[in-house]
Amino acid sequence: MPAGWGAADEAYGNSSVFRAGLREHALGYVLAVSCSHVVPIDGGKTGLRVDRIAADLPNSAWHRRSAGAGSKDPRFYHWAWLDDVCTDADPDDGGQHSLLIRKNTTTGELAFYRCWTPKPATLTQLVRVAGIRWSIEESFQSAKSQVGLDQHQVRRWDSWHRFTTLTLAALAVLTICAADAADATDAVDQGHTDTGLITLTVNEIRRLINACIIRPINDLTHRLHWSGWRRRHQARARRAHYTRRLNLEPSHDPERRQPY
Repeated sequence: MPAGWGAADEAYGNSSVFRAGLREHALGYVLAVSCSHVVPIDGGKTGLRVDRIAADLPNSAWHRRSAGAGSKDPRFYHWAWLDDVCTDADPDDGGQHSLLIRKNTTTGELAFYRCWTPKPATLTQLVRVAGIRWSIEESFQSAKSQVGLDQHQVRRWDSWHRFTTLTLAALAVLTICAADAADATDAVDQGHTDTGLITLTVNEIRRLINACIIRPINDLTHRLHWSGWRRRHQARARRAHYTRRLNLEPSHDPERRQPY
């Protein structure tokens, strides 16, 4: 299956060899780099630390964008995109080098990305790719916490491969069930029926399977009631979180409340 983009953390983004290898495959990338990373400016004549570049940016350079859906709400950050820096020592690659900077809207914490695309790209595209890596890491974390991906006690390749295949298959079943539940919830929402519950999650489906199938129980009604109570409580917590986020955002932000 061909890959559309490359995304990685600082360990790979700081490596010029790794970046050059991606460009040789004409694979666009958004790679995180450290705050002390030096990028070439002025056509490669001089270099400057990325945190120094961020410190000199005016307020007009920042744009509010969502990097994808989070556990409670969309991940909104402020982003600055500079397409006149980061030209590596390969002027014939025919692509577009740039520097992407992310700022947390609450804490002001910064993150930096070296970007390259074989064809012109937009800020929205680069922000989306930067957020994709989080979903992959969250999938690994979900596999560890829900189906025990990291709980094997084997040392041979065959036994490790069998264990990993089984756990990923179990996670796939849970994920498919959650996706089906989300489709059913969307159908209910279109009918303007508010159940007051969040959509069934992978975590909740695993609990229900354990309670209703794996572990014999006598009081199924109690288990289902407990599941409904938990989801209703989570729905209230999510609404409260949305309200708090909106109240914390500066009122002078012209893009406030606008979805992306």
